[in-house]
Amino acid sequence: MSRIGNKKIIIPENVEVKIDDSDIVIKSQNEERTIKLPVNLNVDLSSNILRLTRKNELKDSKSLHGTYLRLIENTIIGMTDGFVKKLEYKGVGFTVAVNGDKLAMRLGFSHPIEIVIPKDLNVSVQKNIILIEGKDKDRVGLFAAKIREIKKPEVYKGKGIRYFDEQIKKKAGKAAQSSGS
Repeated sequence: MSRIGNKKIIIPENVEVKIDDSDIVIKSQNEERTIKLPVNLNVDLSSNILRLTRKNELKDSKSLHGTYLRLIENTIIGMTDGFVKKLEYKGVGFTVAVNGDKLAMRLGFSHPIEIVIPKDLNVSVQKNIILIEGKDKDRVGLFAAKIREIKKPEVYKGKGIRYFDEQIKKKAGKAAQSSGS
């Protein structure tokens, strides 16, 4: 029994949901998105509550039940509130700036690194924090992971780019080791 798939989604007042056969059309003030459901899932929409049910108990149906409920829920949340990821960079001489549609970074390499910012994301830099905002949770997460991949935090001093709430377990260096003879 899927715990996530059996939850209900309460639809906010400023979002409109329509069901066309196996398509769920979600409309907001100036945006519309369509999610195509697999054939083994059903949608029940009553007043402002949406429920997903499965037609059978096959393994495929069970695996997609919770996944599609979360996709629908994340689409609704993205249209109303949006998603935010924060990245923190730490290191001597590290600088990050937004130049038009590019994110320019100097991270201790011999050359500056520039990444093109996708059109549907807003990126800003404050002190040593990179703020990524967008309506699609996947796009925000993937862009944040792409930035982090450039200079992962190292384990001795913690230099690099990490998620804002990420904890890095630091290792002791050579000087901290005891001399055993």
